[in-house]
Amino acid sequence: MPGERAQDGPGTTGQQDGAGERAPADHAYPRSWEADVVASDGRIVHLRPMLPSDADDVLAFHGKLSDRTRYLRYFGPYPRISQRDLERFTVVDHHTRVAFLALLGDEIVAIGRYEGLPPKDGGPVTSAEVAFVVRDDHQARGLGSILLEHLAAAARENGLQRFEAEVLVENHSMVRVFREAGYQVKRAFADGVLHLEFDIDPTERWIAVRDSREQAAEARSVANLLHPSSVAVIGASADETKIGHTVLRNLLEAGFTGPVFPVNPDARSIRGVRAYASVIDIPDDVDLAVVAVPAANIDEVMDSCLAKGVKALVVISSGFADAGGGGTVAERRLVAEARVHGMRVVGPNALGVANPDPDVRLNATLAPALPGWGRTGFFCQSGALGTAILANARSRGLGLSSFVSAGNRADVSGNDLMQYWQTDPGTDQVLLYLETFGNPRKFARVARRLARTKPIVAVKSGRHTGPLPSLASVAAPIDEASVQALFEQSGVIRVQTLPQLFDTALVLAYQPLPAGRRVAVVGNSTALNLLVTDGLLDEGLEPAGDPTDVGTQASPEQFADAVRATLDGPDRPDALIAVFVPPVAVAGAAHARALRDAAAGAGVPVIAVFLAMEGVPPELAVPGCDGTPARGSVPSFASPERATSALGRVTRYAEWRDTPVGEFVVPDGIDTEAARRLVASFGPDTDHILSDDEALELLACYGIEVGSFRRVSSGDAAVAAAEELGYPVVLKATAEQWRHRGDFVGVRLDLTSAEGVRAAHSELSRFTGSPDVYVQRMAPKGTSCKIEVVDDPSFGSLLAFGLSGMATELLDDRAYRVLPLSTEDATRLIRAPRAAPLLTGYRGSDPADLDALQDLLLRIGRLTEDIPQVRSLALDPVLASPEGAFVSGARVTVGPPPSRRDAGPRRLA
Repeated sequence: MPGERAQDGPGTTGQQDGAGERAPADHAYPRSWEADVVASDGRIVHLRPMLPSDADDVLAFHGKLSDRTRYLRYFGPYPRISQRDLERFTVVDHHTRVAFLALLGDEIVAIGRYEGLPPKDGGPVTSAEVAFVVRDDHQARGLGSILLEHLAAAARENGLQRFEAEVLVENHSMVRVFREAGYQVKRAFADGVLHLEFDIDPTERWIAVRDSREQAAEARSVANLLHPSSVAVIGASADETKIGHTVLRNLLEAGFTGPVFPVNPDARSIRGVRAYASVIDIPDDVDLAVVAVPAANIDEVMDSCLAKGVKALVVISSGFADAGGGGTVAERRLVAEARVHGMRVVGPNALGVANPDPDVRLNATLAPALPGWGRTGFFCQSGALGTAILANARSRGLGLSSFVSAGNRADVSGNDLMQYWQTDPGTDQVLLYLETFGNPRKFARVARRLARTKPIVAVKSGRHTGPLPSLASVAAPIDEASVQALFEQSGVIRVQTLPQLFDTALVLAYQPLPAGRRVAVVGNSTALNLLVTDGLLDEGLEPAGDPTDVGTQASPEQFADAVRATLDGPDRPDALIAVFVPPVAVAGAAHARALRDAAAGAGVPVIAVFLAMEGVPPELAVPGCDGTPARGSVPSFASPERATSALGRVTRYAEWRDTPVGEFVVPDGIDTEAARRLVASFGPDTDHILSDDEALELLACYGIEVGSFRRVSSGDAAVAAAEELGYPVVLKATAEQWRHRGDFVGVRLDLTSAEGVRAAHSELSRFTGSPDVYVQRMAPKGTSCKIEVVDDPSFGSLLAFGLSGMATELLDDRAYRVLPLSTEDATRLIRAPRAAPLLTGYRGSDPADLDALQDLLLRIGRLTEDIPQVRSLALDPVLASPEGAFVSGARVTVGPPPSRRDAGPRRLA
């Protein structure tokens, strides 16, 4: 029989599936391997492991392959699959023999598999031959790369370390799949066949390739949604009180550039547009369907959309997870059906989507009017607030490049939109109104990358109350400290209110980023000038000299001359705030125009506090080609506090963007495999508090040393331990409630003699009621710190750092960072607590070795990433001194690892 080979392009790699023996199906079906994945064209494919019952579909799939594809896949004609081969292909054990199907609806569009290779030394199987084939009409969608990712993840889970493959030299597309996968591939050539070998452990390059492909695919899927060539409104109505009428009216009045198809079985036309009884009856293709029918009728609508091949759905209807009960089940069924057929879904319970681009003019929302076309992307989770948000943006003069209100966010989320905006040339900044996080780890990764080039401003509701009960099914539980750490580390500009959101957005939309903190003030009111100066100091900004007071009677020309003189002077500021209070009978319009002209081309941000104007009124706007405000317009604020607050947030963002990204390094002296073997020996199912010896062994695998100590139960034994370790020593009670109290009641320090050790042991025994104590050699004097791994249900783990002490605990003066931790993250984490100056030479004290502290944080971060079973860890105290960072105590708990949806191959939540 022909050798079995693989393919993506037309074909993929070679694999001999064995000698035809039947592999026992002795491993349970791995349901966790099932995944919805966005292909490179933005459509979705469903992946799942193969079952014996798929035999007929495999035959049908094989029959649809071209002769060329079969030749490249099997290295020969192979027109038919024999019954013997079919059984061999479809009966797998999900361990050493694994196969994945890529499905669109009920049809197989690609198959990938690996077959374990006999080990040379008689040990366990560690290598496998990999192969896949893609149907001709679905090639060039990146399915080969997707299958390779998921096969490699399954292989790693099963303990395999290496893949091999054989590819015909002429199969260029398949060779490219392996070359560009991010693995270090070794090649050998013989008789027209390339033999490839590569380790499948994720490398930094593999992660970068995966993330890049994910970004491109998800961006394409959102582009399909925001740039439809045709729209159907299912549930369109002539009744003006119905949402189906509102959506249709808004689409038509916005002037959508493609055809609009109303769907209503009881109407011949609506608003003068021919209506269709079903979406199936529409003669043209339908890219986007807006669904405005009751939730009870959604199944019938889905059937017709799937049959029609609609590319994306916007579900305005409510009554799904927002209603609880059976609505949650209906919502999950809706999304599952849509994804199986390659569609993405916005909603349910969504306000809709909009794209004001003049080439599109899409208003598929319930909002009657959109803001003008601009360069701001807006994602809003709340449908109820969406209309008010759009109206606010319109009144403030903030133009939008695109708008999505996702409602229940059952599928399309803010993460998807950020992926799109990253490479959208029409978007310069991003605004987010969030109620929950679906995948916080992915949010952190995507936002950190996006914010390096485009600012993100976010308001997160539920800071004190948590998400609404109706959002529990899609909400990852995340506490306020985690949210704050997430935003700070990702460079997201966090605001507390919607007015603050727009205040900040206006500065970013129309003015350049400041290069520093020095801000000049020019105004016609001494009182307001002082208020602005106070606001600057509150924000940590620096007044660039005394405010320039032009007087209440200054003419527009005098006002503009003062602004120019300040901007062009030798002591050029990093930003300028212009203050104007209209005198009696003076409207201020002329002064506003004069300010706008004076600020033109300044190169630094100029904002105004014109008490009679807010937003970007025409007098302060630089009109764009379509009449809307363009870059260089001067935003105005109704109060000094709002102006300085917005400028402060923008300045801090500019400083974050100018800081180095940092590196994700692997410190020297790490033995990950030894750590994994140790943790595996504890068992997988329950939490296990490590003993002293176990904790020391685990930390040693990551190059972390704990000061030498002995545990003893008598005064004589304590003296013997002290003499063995060397004086001075410290005695510590063994129980946590005594040892870590802020008043140090369970600790005796600086013991330099046998008599002192005996006396300390007697005191501790009498006080705690136990003779057991730790004897530990004293570390060099230093500032006491605490490093913790905090279990978070959404991220898996957070790294916390703070200085020890009762005041620190009372004020919760700790800083947090999301993992993985870069060198820059570690540096910022050390300096983030309010008490951090104690580490850098406060009041003449010797500064601690911050490099040693940073190295310790990076090692703990790497340990927690590599060993997700570590559910909590505390190094307490860590004594930071000029000589280094010395760990004096450690506690570790391991348990079942959390779900990490962002750690493996690409998949939708």
